[in-house]
Amino acid sequence: MDCSFSDRVARRATVISGHLRHEPPPSTASLDPAPCLHYVPPEISERPPAFDAGELRCLLDGHHVEARDWLFRVMEGSTLFRPRGRGGRVFVSPDYNQTKEQQREMTMRRIGYLTSRGVFNGWLTGKSEEDDMRKLAFLECLGIYDHSLAIKVGVHFFLWGGAIQFLGTKRHHDKWLKDTENYIVKGCFSMTELGHGSNVRGIETVADYDKNTGEFVINTPCESAQKYWIGGAANHATHTVIFAQLYMNGQNQGVHAFIAQIRDADGNICPNVRIADCGHKIGLNGVDNGRIWFDNIRVPRKNLLNSVADVLQDGQYISSIKDPDQRFAAFMAPLTFGRVNIAVSSIYVSKIGLAIAVRYALSRRAFSISPNSPEVLLLDYPSHQRRLLPLLAKTCAMSCASNYLKQIYLKRTPEANKAVHIYSSALKATLTWQNMTTLQECREACGGQGLKTENRIGVLKGEFDVQSTFEGDNNVLMQQVSKALLAEYMAVQKRKKPFKGLGLEHMNTPCPVIPENLTSSTLRSSTFQTDIFCLRERDLLKRFADEVSQYQSRGESKENAIMLSYQLAEELARAFTERTILQIVLEAEMTLPAGPLKDVLGLLRSMYALICIEEVASFLRYGYLSVGNAAAVRKEVMTLCSDIRPHAFAIVNSFGIPDAFLSPIAFDWIEANSWSSLSNE
Repeated sequence: MDCSFSDRVARRATVISGHLRHEPPPSTASLDPAPCLHYVPPEISERPPAFDAGELRCLLDGHHVEARDWLFRVMEGSTLFRPRGRGGRVFVSPDYNQTKEQQREMTMRRIGYLTSRGVFNGWLTGKSEEDDMRKLAFLECLGIYDHSLAIKVGVHFFLWGGAIQFLGTKRHHDKWLKDTENYIVKGCFSMTELGHGSNVRGIETVADYDKNTGEFVINTPCESAQKYWIGGAANHATHTVIFAQLYMNGQNQGVHAFIAQIRDADGNICPNVRIADCGHKIGLNGVDNGRIWFDNIRVPRKNLLNSVADVLQDGQYISSIKDPDQRFAAFMAPLTFGRVNIAVSSIYVSKIGLAIAVRYALSRRAFSISPNSPEVLLLDYPSHQRRLLPLLAKTCAMSCASNYLKQIYLKRTPEANKAVHIYSSALKATLTWQNMTTLQECREACGGQGLKTENRIGVLKGEFDVQSTFEGDNNVLMQQVSKALLAEYMAVQKRKKPFKGLGLEHMNTPCPVIPENLTSSTLRSSTFQTDIFCLRERDLLKRFADEVSQYQSRGESKENAIMLSYQLAEELARAFTERTILQIVLEAEMTLPAGPLKDVLGLLRSMYALICIEEVASFLRYGYLSVGNAAAVRKEVMTLCSDIRPHAFAIVNSFGIPDAFLSPIAFDWIEANSWSSLSNE
């Protein structure tokens, strides 16, 4: 053992002495010093775009391109939006190193400035679809700058203001909407409680009608009934819409909505109201989320939002909607608009992450393939293409879907409310989940630079994580989608009539047949892609219905049977959503004339379809694809990466995000990190 130890010591000493010698070992050639790296903009290094990026932007933005650019300039032009120089450019973004109190104050100052510039004109008093589309475009722009700003504005206009619009009547509109639009009244939305989030029906706040005074007495009966996560409540809101169980003569009439004042004009909390701060969060610290307790606060009878139901002076309860379930659904209407906004904003955040990561990958090099050859651009590595380009395709496809969602929401009729709820639930969940996946991959694709706050992607992960659970927990929303599809299936079976609506008409046709051997041209054909997505959806719907039926035959209730079949329910909801997105993209593609833009959109559509097939186990699990065909799909994805690679720069440019709203690593990251740049910060 001693001899062995001595030998090891001698060998290590020899190796170390070799490292310490000044002259190179005889077998080692001398190395020339490497030249300093320099930044080459992709505008120079990349080929000219094959298509008009402006045309693709019009398709992806969908509307109000010029108005968006105006608002971007408004924000870039004000010191309130923190312009700072880096690498010879000016960027704008919030200072996330501020305390939550400072961030909240800056959010309100920015809102005040935007109000003075007329940004919010017509947001509640406008009557046309044009007004609605314009405010949606503006909200998307605000979210590109800062999620806290967009959420603070969204709670005020779309939750508080939307509740008054949709649940109130003329007396409420006349009294509250104009003052809300001008921020004379600052509103919040008190629905969520400590003990009840997604299950709104179970909230515990109570409202009793006192017919002697013509007032509702609203109370927080227990700690789990405290209103929680109420945006705007901790510092700024003067009024709130309270959702509470309405009791009339001891009988519960279900959840209703009431307007109540919680602060006076000087910011003092009103009597019988207690407010506490929710504290620091992993993101959204520019929003003052608060907790509220009501200690028998009295609210005038006329403050009941009464478009769905009303209480007369003598205490008589009246409603045009007799069915309690339908009445409850009507009270949930404001949440649908919230889900639409969240779905759309998540796509724009994915666009930010991808624009930064792709631009960086088009200027950052790593490793040489052969001696004395230049290092390779990150995006020229097939593995890096595989990381980013499928995400690029998904984001473009989901951008088209988000525009469709906005359109069907704004054009909705009472008969279409159910379909709008299903689509908004499915797309809100799917798009926000995809956003987090995209941001994580973009962060990693930028290496250590992705960790820096100034480069945005890491911060955006924390800021937008909340989207998976607010305005409806994503898993719960997807369960609602599959339950709605099951109800449609059972109704068709009972009526013996064909499917109509939700894109389920394909269920009325013969089952698609997938070719045994899938060639490249077949894999890229819209017919194959549509067929296999429809095949999966129809099969999973039947499997889900059969499994629920089997559980019921064993004595389980319908509700419990659905709960026990959750795995198929999750797969079905995903199948429905992905088929919906594919069909929307196909329809957008069909509107384009033949040419390079249509060709590129076809590549993105094929990538979207095939990456969904590759990522989802159900295609193999249930035999929609053979193992050999699954391998063919995988191979075709890599070929599509090569085909999309030359267009990547033009595609991210089509996102229409101004340079100032990106980050230093999207441009000259060497100069941005130079010693000289420190004096310019």
